[in-house]
Amino acid sequence: MKFRIVLIFSLLILATFAWAQDAKNTRLVQFSGMVLDGSDEQLYPVPYTNILVKDKGRGTYSDLRGFFSIVVEKGDVIVFSAIGYKTVEYKIPEDLEDERYSIVQLMTQDAINLPETVVFPWPSREHFKLEFLAMDVTPELQERAAKNLANETLRRMRNDVTVDGNEHADYYLRQQAREYYYIGQQPPMNIFNPVAWKKFFDSWKNGDFKRKDDN
Repeated sequence: MKFRIVLIFSLLILATFAWAQDAKNTRLVQFSGMVLDGSDEQLYPVPYTNILVKDKGRGTYSDLRGFFSIVVEKGDVIVFSAIGYKTVEYKIPEDLEDERYSIVQLMTQDAINLPETVVFPWPSREHFKLEFLAMDVTPELQERAAKNLANETLRRMRNDVTVDGNEHADYYLRQQAREYYYIGQQPPMNIFNPVAWKKFFDSWKNGDFKRKDDN
């Protein structure tokens, strides 16, 4: 008799646990979508956007195309945040009938103006003036500075010193920025630029195009 009571009680506990698990599973939703920049007329993806389930300490981030996918529960509040954009919150509807839910989340750019900061190696301008006036510049230092700043020395350094990875990256980014600046239109031609012609004639007079023998 006691065995039957224990068995029935165990079955009731298992049934209650299974019902609770089923009820919990019915609240799960596969939440996915795209994060786009909605500041301009053209929509661009916002990569690596932080997507956090509020008050639950878990989340994900969007990929390079702005796509994301995460399992959430109905009623969860999703927080979208990215550097340079305003933080957006979105609540998953409670009355969803499907197990999948997709949205297109638009982000608005947020400009932050920082106050001007002036960095000095001395505590104040007065200390700098005192140190500058008290500086002892010997003739040897003056001669060395004149040699280092000579046009011949600077020209040789520009030709001989190789660029590093950061300079290569800066040059590539400047080229891309120049292409984006004239996107959708014909870039100007320097043949009609009077400033470019003046630089050409100045270089011609200075002998920059003459062949020089290597020493």
